[in-house]
Amino acid sequence: MHEGCSGSFQTGKEVVDKIRMMGFSKQYMPVPLRIQCEECDETFDMETFEDHCPHCKMVYGVTPCHAFDPENVRAAGKDY
Repeated sequence: MHEGCSGSFQTGKEVVDKIRMMGFSKQYMPVPLRIQCEECDETFDMETFEDHCPHCKMVYGVTPCHAFDPENVRAAGKDY
């Protein structure tokens, strides 16, 4: 089930489900990413591979292979 860095995802929920399944959701990223929330437009630092906006609780995820660029972060939904 592990596809390495070649896995492709259609939705943010798929990204978050994958990192949860692999046990990465609470692990700290090598470098935090500055994210602008697509729900409330507030900016926050994403520190773990799964994180949420502290203002509106929108959940975001990024796989470890793609955690170097904020463009790879995907929203999964509020309180997902």
